Amino acid sequence: MPPPDPLAAFTRLRPRLSRIAYRMLGSQAEADDMVQEAWLRWAGVDHAGVADADAYLVRLVSRLCLDQMRSARARHETYIGPWLPEPIIDPDDSLEQGQEVTLALMLALERLSPLERAAFLLHDVFGQPFEAVAAALDRDVAACRQLATRARTHVRASRPRFPVAPERGREIAAVFLAASHNGDLSGLRGLLADDVVLYADGGGKRIAVMNPVRTQDKVSRFFAGLAAKHGHALPPVLWTGLIDGLPGYVTLASDGEVQSTAFAIDDDRITAIYITRNPDKLRHLVGLAGNA
Repeated sequence: MPPPDPLAAFTRLRPRLSRIAYRMLGSQAEADDMVQEAWLRWAGVDHAGVADADAYLVRLVSRLCLDQMRSARARHETYIGPWLPEPIIDPDDSLEQGQEVTLALMLALERLSPLERAAFLLHDVFGQPFEAVAAALDRDVAACRQLATRARTHVRASRPRFPVAPERGREIAAVFLAASHNGDLSGLRGLLADDVVLYADGGGKRIAVMNPVRTQDKVSRFFAGLAAKHGHALPPVLWTGLIDGLPGYVTLASDGEVQSTAFAIDDDRITAIYITRNPDKLRHLVGLAGNA
């Protein structure tokens, strides 16, 4: 069998490699760096000795991401305020393989060790057999099964019991947008679960809550307070749809900067709100303002 065309093999697999890297790292910029590094290494390989290009490239990206995850973990521990993954907008409401990892699940994955996270993502999300996972992580198959099992136990609670359909999710997001800017306390309480949590990531570069805001009463009063302070006009909506698999929207905030808002919804109630304001995580969305 002739050796694979290095460029063709990499180009075909690149979208999948990018999804794997992003789900491991929570940053598209870092994921792009890892995929680029993988290409540089792949270009220098003796391809005649590669029996399975796909497996080789997945293994290569996984190992690069594992090293990066360890340093990223240290950075997150010193991050100012809540840390959220970089918001990635999905062009439509269809979830491809690997996109079913929502923002809520990615936060749950943050609590895992890098090896647990990698084993769970490669096997449970991207469908890699445990033999391939073991090769990627340089562990035996039994150890990888244990890693994935431990990860599964930790992340199970992050999955909604009664997930919302995409169109219904968009409706709830739109109603929340109106209620939050109208300062409608009653309307907000009707949308929020009793134990709802608000996370806002400003990264120390824009104003945002320094700690998660919890409970229906506190979250609804928080948004009513913002409406009283900034006025009741709806902000320009730049985009609506799925953000990391969750319904949400991108708006132009009162400070003139872009921000994204995503919602975890269970049984038609919002259980978590994720607002990203850190400009370093929104550079890829700034162009939306120019199209508004």
